[in-house]
Amino acid sequence: MPGKKFLFAVQGEGRGHLTQAIAVYEMLIAEGHQVVGVMIGMGKGKTIPAFVRERIRVPIILLESPHFIKDKHNRAVSIPKTFLHTCKNILTYKNSIQTISYLVKQHQPDVLLNFYEPLVGITALFSSLDTVMVSVAHQYIYLHPDFLFPEGSSSRKQWMIRQYTRLTAYGSAHLLALSFYPMQKAHYANITICPPLLRKEIMEQEIFAGRHLLVYLVNAGYMSNIIRWHEQHPEYEVHCFTDSSTVKGKWQYRDNLYFHSLDDRKFMYYMANAQALITTAGFESVCEAIYMGKPVLMVPVENHFEQWCNARDAASCGAGIYSDQFNIDLLREYLPEHKDNSQCMRDWVGQAIPVLSKVLESITNDLTPKNQQADPVLFLDPEIEGSFVVPR
Repeated sequence: MPGKKFLFAVQGEGRGHLTQAIAVYEMLIAEGHQVVGVMIGMGKGKTIPAFVRERIRVPIILLESPHFIKDKHNRAVSIPKTFLHTCKNILTYKNSIQTISYLVKQHQPDVLLNFYEPLVGITALFSSLDTVMVSVAHQYIYLHPDFLFPEGSSSRKQWMIRQYTRLTAYGSAHLLALSFYPMQKAHYANITICPPLLRKEIMEQEIFAGRHLLVYLVNAGYMSNIIRWHEQHPEYEVHCFTDSSTVKGKWQYRDNLYFHSLDDRKFMYYMANAQALITTAGFESVCEAIYMGKPVLMVPVENHFEQWCNARDAASCGAGIYSDQFNIDLLREYLPEHKDNSQCMRDWVGQAIPVLSKVLESITNDLTPKNQQADPVLFLDPEIEGSFVVPR
């Protein structure tokens, strides 16, 4: 397709959506397209990770955006606190919405790519964004009829995550649902199933059969669990990456136990040399581990329904095991049974760029003139009678 102009919006909590945006940014630049800017939604006081600024060489705009609020122990998601915090910051989010509208008008992109940033959907809900929108995230798989929520999941939580996911995609012409595995219906209504969008460094990284255990903690409140377990098993070398403000660079807590501040390249190197990964069930980290052939113990953040689903979904396709606690003894018992599923993941990931390119080419080849009203895209909800219409 001829060179097009793209504007990104990225939900910046954690690193999954950010690394996906980097992968797509590099693909678009390599194909001769232009990315005019990247809007990143984060909580107040958060900073854009250094690895993002290093890799994305266009203006980056920080937006204050709704996000989960943790409990006082920095472990679980607090739904009441999250609700109250969102209500208190309505005016702040209004400013962010105005910024999104302004940037779309200023840059006039051919396509606005949204990586699960809710403010984009909210903006489209209340005002017309004069551009074509495409939304990209693992969560859009919840809207596909072939996806089955794990057994035992709450129907109320299923309904809530689906409604929130629809909100993030409001106004989108197409949704790319990133998945651990292929599905029978690769295309459904305006949804396309897409392999994980892993960075090229992951695919180029040399892999070793390491001896240390690697831990990834977005919530630093779980550090105490790792410390307590290591007191009982000091013979294991453990490297833990965390967002704790007390950890700067590398901190040796005791012999064989090290804490590291979040560093994407460093984390990738330690994963390539790890025996196994212990993580809080984020989609991207689990996909990277499967790709590298590393068994995973997935421990969802408390009250985080999306991670609860991720852990069980990934375990069902051979990633490893899950637990509600950081019981690393379970991982030790599981390791001899683990079957390397990396080649299947590598084959699947290898299709990601062709799938993405085909969708974007289809969208951009049929761009509606900016002064012409587009027909609405029909989005069918398999759980509810009738249809949900997502206007362009």
